[in-house]
Amino acid sequence: MGYFNGKVIWITGASSGIGEALALELAARGANLVLSARRETLLERVRERCERAKDHMVVPLDLSAPETAAAATAEVLARHGRIDILINNGGISQRGTVADTELDVDRRIMEVNYLGTVALTKAALPSMLERGAGQIVVVSSLMGSIGTPLRSAYAASKHALHGFFDCLRAEVHDQGVHVCVISPGYVRTEITKNALTADGSTYDDMGDAQSKAMSPEVFARRCADAIASDVRRKMIGGPEVWAARLAPFFPGVYDFLIRRVKST
Repeated sequence: MGYFNGKVIWITGASSGIGEALALELAARGANLVLSARRETLLERVRERCERAKDHMVVPLDLSAPETAAAATAEVLARHGRIDILINNGGISQRGTVADTELDVDRRIMEVNYLGTVALTKAALPSMLERGAGQIVVVSSLMGSIGTPLRSAYAASKHALHGFFDCLRAEVHDQGVHVCVISPGYVRTEITKNALTADGSTYDDMGDAQSKAMSPEVFARRCADAIASDVRRKMIGGPEVWAARLAPFFPGVYDFLIRRVKST
């Protein structure tokens, strides 16, 4: 169990995919979980699958309504008295060209992926600073470092998260609060299937890369290990990770190749 044993860990986007896998992994490592997403029934299903189900708390939360973050945080603190680790995992993806995507879709993606995460972090941060201890984790994406066709708003939201949390890391470095940005590559979840298209409807297709990707369970183990190692930044994925690592050094080659990639 080690690092996570007895820690209060709050996970957003916990009703499925990466969030669900992290919940199962961290519960097995001894954590006391707070599980958040929009749909309470799905959260209860995840809680019941976790070891020591009765030790975990369900707090429904809609990241598109950032004004609710303070009340949700107060509820968690009222029960546990502290938040040891906040894992900002909730978000939505996109499949649509810049030319076709309606502005409301760009706005919704930014509200959920960026502003919702920022609002919850701002709500949880004061209690961590008061204690002089805490860890804030952001499950971002390789799209926080690069851009590919059909994901303009998604990539923009992830770039924004990287900038925000790099600033936060510098600000709280000497106050006992640690900041970790995890960037997944392709993980076999329904994030692509649930992505927003240009008109705001659901994409409803897994995509070739997603269907053949790393399992969420493998990702959760590697992510948990990275959090326990207190890394500042970590990319986790398959060969696609090298695209993000090499792009800054070979921008011309990257631009040439990315225009030819089948983007689904």
